Amino acid sequence: MKIIEKLNDSSPIFSFEFFPPKDSDGFATLFETISRLKSADPAYVSVTYGAGGSTRAKTVDLVGQIKNDIGLESMAHLTCVGHNQKEIRSVLESFEAQNIENVLALRGDPPHGAKKFLKTTSGFEYAGELVSFIKNNFSFCIGAACYPEGHLECQDLDRDIENLKRKVDSGADFLITQLFFDNQYYFNFMDRAQKKNINVPVIPGIMPILNFKQIKRFTKMCGAHLSDSLMAKFERVQDDNEKIRRIGIAHATEQCKELLENKAPGIHFYTLNLSKATLDILEELKEFA
Repeated sequence: MKIIEKLNDSSPIFSFEFFPPKDSDGFATLFETISRLKSADPAYVSVTYGAGGSTRAKTVDLVGQIKNDIGLESMAHLTCVGHNQKEIRSVLESFEAQNIENVLALRGDPPHGAKKFLKTTSGFEYAGELVSFIKNNFSFCIGAACYPEGHLECQDLDRDIENLKRKVDSGADFLITQLFFDNQYYFNFMDRAQKKNINVPVIPGIMPILNFKQIKRFTKMCGAHLSDSLMAKFERVQDDNEKIRRIGIAHATEQCKELLENKAPGIHFYTLNLSKATLDILEELKEFA
């Protein structure tokens, strides 16, 4: 089933993101996680695509297993990095063969060690070009990314919205945000998007902080900001992982409640292939299900 059909329902939808593990032990752990999260009846789950297509085969296999063997709707990530049009077509045909109906079209990050993204010969330079290629050649439901705090490579928020408008006009059916820790960024983003007539559903992406080391990783990786008050809470207990975990889950839960109360179409959880924190949050969101 296409995700946009689920988003057209009046009830908010919940979804989970996973990444292909590096080894067999990791896959065993992941399938245990998926089994536990299946009980939450997610609308869909998504599977990431490694830098430069490094997890291409694993992504194709994993989305197929999740949909065809486990029985959960799946969305495959696909990036432009390191692929020409012929290779991208081949990946999309592999998804079709696995009965996958949903794709998240991304430009992708520069390869490890590269300072900036470089277009592959006969490839795509922007996610909007990938969206257009998929729309014109296949029948997938297409998701795309958006950045409430602005893309790391485009801190001009007005220009960032203009870039997003082109991506949506190219054929994106819905959007998923980069993770954020302050809902005001999402609300401000939605105001900017609506002024540009970006009217597709925008699903907030949420990741609870579960240890202090994550904070620096998150802010460096995606530019997400933490308020001084929230940072102070973590700093006061930075040597107590259990207290950090409780604060992180409580904050993410309040984020989700406020977002859903303000008519967000759902929540996309960045799970890091773990289940307990996500299930704890969902337990507190039953009134919205």
